[in-house]
Amino acid sequence: MTNEPIIEVEHLARTFHLSRTSSVAALDDVSCTLRAGTCLAVVGESGSGKSTLARVIVGLESADSGSVKIAGGAVSPTTARRELRKRAKLVQMVFQDPQGSLNRSLPVSATIDEMLRAHRPDLDRAGRRARVLELFAEVGLTERHADAKPSALSGGQKQRVAIARALAAEPQIIVLDEAVSALDVSVQAQVLDLLKRLRADHGLSYLFITHDLSVVRDIADDVVVMRSGKIIERGTVGEVLDDPQEPYTQLLIASAPRPGWKPQRSLRAAMLQAEEASA
Repeated sequence: MTNEPIIEVEHLARTFHLSRTSSVAALDDVSCTLRAGTCLAVVGESGSGKSTLARVIVGLESADSGSVKIAGGAVSPTTARRELRKRAKLVQMVFQDPQGSLNRSLPVSATIDEMLRAHRPDLDRAGRRARVLELFAEVGLTERHADAKPSALSGGQKQRVAIARALAAEPQIIVLDEAVSALDVSVQAQVLDLLKRLRADHGLSYLFITHDLSVVRDIADDVVVMRSGKIIERGTVGEVLDDPQEPYTQLLIASAPRPGWKPQRSLRAAMLQAEEASA
């Protein structure tokens, strides 16, 4: 590991205007850093701004103000093909639902072949096929899976295809936006183990967006906690999860499911009660 930053976010702001009189600040003066070779988890409940932060970082959304640097270079939304391809060699994104990147009428290998045509022009058709099978093997899938259509694969297998697709561009960074939250617990553990192995094998850096604190300790090195578009707490995983300083973080941790855990009340209700008590 190194302390050298590979993603630097400074003072990001992004407001969505819902109507002429209504708006919401999805990002409000957000600054954070992903160190090269590490995993930074961004946690918070739905609507906290986590996914907006991820989309701004990869250039899918524009910020109203602030800056993002990836490997020292500034990021901004663009439609220029050369710039998009250059950025894709640095950072790829894996979404919660892999179905969006898969063509229902084609075998799933087609999505990997498409990436290779864009990023590996040195490979002919046979070379791309060989590379597709290498990538599938790397994520724990076989040639049979490669030749199957999406409907024949489980959710965990389709997410492995999405990870293979990201690897095909040979990026330095992978942004994982709730990438394991839709999987059942056993499959989730397998995919997390895969991600840890790939990170070690390829020297990858991860930005891991999640609302599920149970996976953060397993995969992350550092963590930032978001609420209502702001970062309210940050530190190493041990610092934040073992000794949280903010009441919101404490409630997030207390609300995380544990063996034998039964929900007593919602997180939002608990927060309202805490705010009323401190008023």
